[in-house]
Amino acid sequence: MSTSERVLFILESNKDNYTSGEEMAKQCSVSRNAVWKAIKDLREKGYNIEAVSNKGYKLTDNNDIISAEGIKAELSEGFDKAEIFVYDSLKSTSDKAKELAMAGAPHGTVIVAATQTGGRGRKDHSFFSPEGGLYMSIVLRPEFLFSTDSKEVTSFTGRAVIDAIRELSGIEAYIEGINDLYVDGKKICGILLESGSEFDSNTLQWIVAGIGINFDSDISGFPEDVKERASSLFEAGKATITKNALIAKVIEKILDCQPE
Repeated sequence: MSTSERVLFILESNKDNYTSGEEMAKQCSVSRNAVWKAIKDLREKGYNIEAVSNKGYKLTDNNDIISAEGIKAELSEGFDKAEIFVYDSLKSTSDKAKELAMAGAPHGTVIVAATQTGGRGRKDHSFFSPEGGLYMSIVLRPEFLFSTDSKEVTSFTGRAVIDAIRELSGIEAYIEGINDLYVDGKKICGILLESGSEFDSNTLQWIVAGIGINFDSDISGFPEDVKERASSLFEAGKATITKNALIAKVIEKILDCQPE
């Protein structure tokens, strides 16, 4: 982890308080000058960081940049060891998750992207994935699941997302069809499960749960055939929670999900 990443984790973990450069230098085992350079680097990446003499540094309230450090800072104890990979853009988070799953990635590995250029839904339908959305995929190993039935796993993934949204925002979403989540009659989330098996024994090896949420998306920019049935969890620029917080809560709910 770079100095900038360590500094970001400290700032994300202490959003309500100032942290001095001296304290950050101590925690990161670097010089105060290295901390100053890290703060400069983070500001250049778009983070709004307030600096006050004799107090230190603090993230302002209007930061909502997805980062592994920001997600980990929101995770509860017991879930904070999850492997999380964040990208500005991917063709598909599920494609990346499948690649890692086949290479042996552990249960609970998470892939997140701010945008997707080739997002997919069921039956290989395209899933429009612009800025403002939240796109993530989680590697699940069958030995950690209460069921490997596709309908049950899809259902508990949907319930996990619904519970996460409700707990953080109070917004009530519901499942429509097999794998879509709706709010007030409009689709705000799609879920796609894919799996891989050992050829010789036909033994299930992994499941990848792909989740795409219109978080604070500008629906007016969606394709015509999509916008009439789509909505966003929040209006553009008016979210009351952060993407990192919702991603973290979804991770917790999925990895802790139990049958009804």
